[in-house]
Amino acid sequence: MKAATTIPANIDDYIATFPQEVQVTLEMLRQTIRKAAPDATEKISYQMPTFYLNGNLVHFTAFKKHIGFYPAPSGISEFKDELVKYKTSKGAIQFPIDSALPHTLVKKIVQFRVKENLAKKLK
Repeated sequence: MKAATTIPANIDDYIATFPQEVQVTLEMLRQTIRKAAPDATEKISYQMPTFYLNGNLVHFTAFKKHIGFYPAPSGISEFKDELVKYKTSKGAIQFPIDSALPHTLVKKIVQFRVKENLAKKLK
């Protein structure tokens, strides 16, 4: 479902390239991340919406059948037991596009990544 081949200037532009029902899902995901990481900044990195806090925090993107969520390998391994019903790889989670997003789980993963990235700052 990748809608655009040009790199969007910001997350609003990225989300606007998708059909309305996907836009709603992406915006809800964005707001969940924003609430879990209020000090993070938004940008486009790797051609994906990215939240940045002392380094890349999480990325997300939409495909035809799923929403890709990229919380780094540590975000996958830390929550592996809670992610068993989703397709995962070393650094990615696939949330089916026709199912409700697990906002509570996303929030927990983002909060974990915030702590992890802030700890890097102290080193």
